[in-house]
Amino acid sequence: MLLLRYQPKQAPPQKVWCRFCAVMGKLQSKLKHSTYKYSRPDEIIEERIQTKAFQEYSPAHMDTVSVVAALNSDVCVSGGKDKTVVAYNWKTGNVVKRFKGHEHEITKVTCIPNSNQFFSASRDRMVMMWDLHGSSQPRQQLCGHAMVVTGLAVSPDSSQLCTGSRDNTLLLWDVVTGQSVERASVSRNVVTHLCWVPREPYILQTSEDKTLRLWDSRGLQVAHMFPAKQYIQTYCEVSVDGHKCVSCSNGFGGEGCEATLWDLRQTRNRICEYKGHFQTVASCVFLPRALALMPLIATSSHDCKVKIWNQDTGACLFTLSLDGSGPLTSLAVGDAISLLCASFNRGIHLLRMDHSRGLELQEVAVF
Repeated sequence: MLLLRYQPKQAPPQKVWCRFCAVMGKLQSKLKHSTYKYSRPDEIIEERIQTKAFQEYSPAHMDTVSVVAALNSDVCVSGGKDKTVVAYNWKTGNVVKRFKGHEHEITKVTCIPNSNQFFSASRDRMVMMWDLHGSSQPRQQLCGHAMVVTGLAVSPDSSQLCTGSRDNTLLLWDVVTGQSVERASVSRNVVTHLCWVPREPYILQTSEDKTLRLWDSRGLQVAHMFPAKQYIQTYCEVSVDGHKCVSCSNGFGGEGCEATLWDLRQTRNRICEYKGHFQTVASCVFLPRALALMPLIATSSHDCKVKIWNQDTGACLFTLSLDGSGPLTSLAVGDAISLLCASFNRGIHLLRMDHSRGLELQEVAVF
């Protein structure tokens, strides 16, 4: 007897490949906004998928956004490669005003405390002062640097402005008159950021020479120089109480790519390091204490990720991946539960802290 074996009909290779691509496409779509967090005390990482949709507001800029800062609890100011400074209401999703005057990319913005006025710096070597409720033209134009201006810091009493540049110099300006009153220069001190210490005459400065300097504005002299790091220091921030500061490093492939907490009081020692990014850490901020029972720090990096850290232990509590954003360039606290994050490719991201299921960070809007 002849026995015939049944052969199941197989789909042609082309159809199989099409089905595979369809499945992978759906999977990729689901993973578009992935988040990772520490959900247990033993710090085992749990992967979770962000399913909430976010809003797309009208864009603030037409090109890469270099920097963002909060003017008040509703309005932020930002600048970028389109040479404009934009005041934007991030709660309503509307442009408040556009300011034009710079001839090249905006590199820094900083706001005058308890005021509607702010400063911008640019690759055109100029610093300009703006008023939200005034003209769209600058109130002041400060010219004194020979190269791109890369640092801006306003004194706590709003009477002075300190600027820094790739020309190795710092300048101290009288805000009322717009005149330069002090000048200091240190060889190879390529300034990357400036930050004024609250209630103190001191200015914190990061540099491409891998150091962190503390300047005394009374005579503009170096008061202290922290131990040099292994990588360029890209940014610095001072805590509200003025007791601590955090700086961050450039790097690649996980080498460097960290933030460092320093004591600004008598010891001025390194307290803690925050390691976990894989590319340059471009910005770091202290988060409002009301957000959690523990003190927190947030960092943003060229690896497209924003991380939340336990300030005391250095443990990474949450990671938000902003896929498609390109390098993240700047981070600012918007209000008690919100962060503003500037990026190369997708403008400014509005991020919100959520405590309903533990500590989480979600992207809720982009503009």
